[in-house]
Amino acid sequence: MDKSLILLRGLPGSGKTTIANVLSEEGKYPVHSIDSYFTNPETEAYQFEYDKNHLAYKNCEEQTRASLSSGYPKVFVDNTFTLEWEMEPYFKMAAEFGYLIFVMTIENRHGNTNIHEISNEQVEKMAGKYKVKLI
Repeated sequence: MDKSLILLRGLPGSGKTTIANVLSEEGKYPVHSIDSYFTNPETEAYQFEYDKNHLAYKNCEEQTRASLSSGYPKVFVDNTFTLEWEMEPYFKMAAEFGYLIFVMTIENRHGNTNIHEISNEQVEKMAGKYKVKLI
């Protein structure tokens, strides 16, 4: 069986974390996210700190690298991945550890709103930068 690294991308509120938990079979396979860095594991309270965002990106990459080096058959990363360069480290890790890589775009067809207090204006700006590679 081939090993797979699955990147779940989408705008805030699209349901990335929810579908990641479903696909990971409720934790059978690891799920990594930048949001995890800002979430208190005991209370599950989310507190975003812009000045620590770069640390969250690095932490997510390090956790993903650890899961890939451990040989899990499936590893999930759920982030906005609005810009192409945000996915590049994961493409490199997949190649390094012999994983197939899949990028899934999650659409907000259910009308959910984001829980991270990101303004609609900011989400619309993110949407304007969002590129999907179909070919």
